[in-house]
Amino acid sequence: MFARLAVNLPAVSGVFDYAIPPELLGVGVGSLVTAPFGTQTVQGVVMELVDEASVAQTKPLESLLDPVPVLSVPQMELAKWMSAHYLQPLAAMIGMMLPVGLSQQADVQLSVISNQLSEVSDQFSVAQKQLVGLLMKRGGTLRGRQIDNHLPKTDWRKDVDKLSRMGILVKNSILPPPRVRPKYIRVAQLAVTPEEADASLPGLGTKQTLARRQAALKFLVRALDAVNVSWVYAESGCKLADLQELEERGLIRLFESEIFRDPLERTSKQVDTHTGTQKIELTVEQDIALNEILAALTNPQSPITNYLLHGVTSSGKTEIYLRAAEETIKRGKQVIVLVPEIALTPQTVRRFLARFPGQVGLVHSKLSEGERYDTWRRARAGKLKVIIGARSALFSPLPNIGLIVADECHDASYYQSEQPFYHAVASAQEYARLCGAVCVLGSATPTIEQREQAVDSPLLSGEGPGVRSMKRLALPYRVTDSDLPPVRVVDMREELKSGNRGIFSRPLAEALAETLQRGEQAILFLNRRGTATYVFCRNCGTVLKCPQCDIPLTFHVDLPIVKGQRSKVNDLRPFDAAQGKPSTFDLLCHRCGYTRQMPKKCAVCGSDQIRQYGLGSEKVEADVQAMLPQVRTLRWDWETTRQKDAHEIILTHFANHQADVLVGTQMLAKGLDLPLVTLVGIVLADVGLSLPDPFAAERTFQVLTQVAGRAGRSARGGQVILQTFAPEHYVIQCAAKHDVDGFHKLELEYRRQLGYPPFGRLARLECRRRDPLKAESEAKRVLQILQEKLVTEHRSQTTVSAVPCFFAKVDGVYRWQVILRGPDPVSLLRDLRLEGWRVEVEPISLL
Repeated sequence: MFARLAVNLPAVSGVFDYAIPPELLGVGVGSLVTAPFGTQTVQGVVMELVDEASVAQTKPLESLLDPVPVLSVPQMELAKWMSAHYLQPLAAMIGMMLPVGLSQQADVQLSVISNQLSEVSDQFSVAQKQLVGLLMKRGGTLRGRQIDNHLPKTDWRKDVDKLSRMGILVKNSILPPPRVRPKYIRVAQLAVTPEEADASLPGLGTKQTLARRQAALKFLVRALDAVNVSWVYAESGCKLADLQELEERGLIRLFESEIFRDPLERTSKQVDTHTGTQKIELTVEQDIALNEILAALTNPQSPITNYLLHGVTSSGKTEIYLRAAEETIKRGKQVIVLVPEIALTPQTVRRFLARFPGQVGLVHSKLSEGERYDTWRRARAGKLKVIIGARSALFSPLPNIGLIVADECHDASYYQSEQPFYHAVASAQEYARLCGAVCVLGSATPTIEQREQAVDSPLLSGEGPGVRSMKRLALPYRVTDSDLPPVRVVDMREELKSGNRGIFSRPLAEALAETLQRGEQAILFLNRRGTATYVFCRNCGTVLKCPQCDIPLTFHVDLPIVKGQRSKVNDLRPFDAAQGKPSTFDLLCHRCGYTRQMPKKCAVCGSDQIRQYGLGSEKVEADVQAMLPQVRTLRWDWETTRQKDAHEIILTHFANHQADVLVGTQMLAKGLDLPLVTLVGIVLADVGLSLPDPFAAERTFQVLTQVAGRAGRSARGGQVILQTFAPEHYVIQCAAKHDVDGFHKLELEYRRQLGYPPFGRLARLECRRRDPLKAESEAKRVLQILQEKLVTEHRSQTTVSAVPCFFAKVDGVYRWQVILRGPDPVSLLRDLRLEGWRVEVEPISLL
């Protein structure tokens, strides 16, 4: 018997056969093992067991890292599908399915031979001096990933072999052990009957120890079950030696007990489970949609198992998810609920915990490695019935999945924009098919492709052309006592003509004051961070740009904290320990993180007329406080949510009315339910509308419609004031009317004319080089190869082009892209060697 392995090396594709030695007979499909690969030892997952190897000589596996399979069969099939569909290495897809800390890749370890340095140090290049200097400074030995962290912009690997030949370095291949393991604590438990324990109390020790030991034993008699020894110490004042003495006398047992690191432990205690048992009366539309989904859940032979729950904001989609999950769990199966952002998880988790106490697990990137590992193990063991989280939650190893939900399925956060590239919604649909599960996508603004994939009354398989794989279930009305909020469009050009040069139009300023006077809350939305969009010299026009990315730097300033209004949220700002106050860098590059102080003079002309232009979320917050001095504000953007639990802190503060105005960026458009919000002000609706990207209009419409839906979600009603310099644009017009169908019709026609999805498929290849000429020549080389293939294969409907990226320079690297558009561009790339290229299939942006 041989094991066919997918090895955990990102650049390696395919599978490899290994012999299974007699001592590793526990190896099976899905097992995590170590194996030799060339001169390295690597981790790998067994994809299948075969009777005959594909090669004459095979190496044996070295060890089995987990006695229980780490991947299920449907997970392995999903990894294969994602690898083939998105043209990504199989090992990279498998790596995403393992918890961080368990999956490890082979690394190189470098050590300096110090007695050789003095003889050859003059011959070192700059990069070699950096590498050797770092090793000497850090004790002489470092691993490759450690060196990458210290020298992120140095290509040091090309110098290692030369330094090894010179006798300067010794290079070894190593495989770090898994960083995560189960957590154990020492516990104590009564080992005799309570009567025997009481009888032994008088003779437990001397005058100095008797009281402590008696107190410890009495506490364990009351506890009955095993108790953490720290609790025993706290309750009785005893020490470890006292407990050891009691154990020697046979009165108690001391042993190690495993505990699970549960990120929801605190939240579970705060949730009112009584609210989860209260039945909510469904609307007619909700009832129809739920019955459709329940029919698919109860009928394994159902021809339709994919549903698009297309409902306006506050139409009750979450209640349908909850009832579908309840039916799934009754049938002995489990549920995965995907949300696009960590920001949405607190509200979603609370609702599911109230309905399914003790059965919910949470997965997202802000959890500790131990929390993610323990949640993964509990899911694998079937101890959790519902997993909630962002993209990575899809890969939780639940043994019998019956329902997968992707809430806010239109959201761009479901697309992984770093290698390996994939879309979690499309992958969820495929995973549901592989598991025999039902998949429900929910959104008020589904993408054009999702709308086209679903129809109201789909044709069944075998009934001819036009078969669709998903059925649309409509929820056209809100479940609350209010309608969709009216949207007032304010032409900022007219405001300028009337002399108003501030951020806020007169209608928005008046509505904001009235809202606060009534004791209600408002949201101010701006799709920008920082205080100013860019900084420039008024004398010569020079714009201050990032030297690494060639894009304008953004001006930031720490806002003054109004006395009596400081909260935990303020603590999320960067802190300068030396000054004892929040750090105050002035200019920041949001691409690579480069920072600098505001210059006093222009580097080009020497003028001191340096000014900031534009606005960001910090500027909006400052102007609100200046206009309404008593207002309590919170800001919700990337800068204020970098720490763990920051999203929940901000959301809880605002939901509890500890702030009047919430200023934020795209996170505000993520399906939040805030009943006290009766005003949404969209400060500048035009942001992103004119970007050279075929998906820019759709993204802008989605975010405007979604953020407008935060208003009036209770009987109080609400309104939206939308400020724009382009009121005649079809995106602004459709968003103002909440006209999803009208926008869909217009945008679909534009896509049809240009051949963009859903009328064609896209593939994007990106080349990155530090030399701009090399980036251009490499892009044109690949372009020529593809153009020749188009001619040879007679593909007249496929187009290909090579252009610099919109953000042409990022972090000191120049970027060119090759765009393929046509019926099946992926087939052109399957046999093409694209080493060093980033390959994206069905990208969501061409910037």
